[in-house]
Amino acid sequence: SIIHLTFLHESGSKNLLGITTNCNKIPFHPYFYAKEVLGFILILVPLITPILF
Repeated sequence: SIIHLTFLHESGSKNLLGITTNCNKIPFHPYFYAKEVLGFILILVPLITPILF
């Protein structure tokens, strides 16, 4: 999911040729990345804990 969002944001959803243009490009704010990573860790830790102990 995170990889998909990253690649979609880099190339653009309507940019089929992959040509990079900076007009009309809204930056994907770092807080959204932090939220995704925190959610991933909060789900992964309880699932991995019984396996490791």
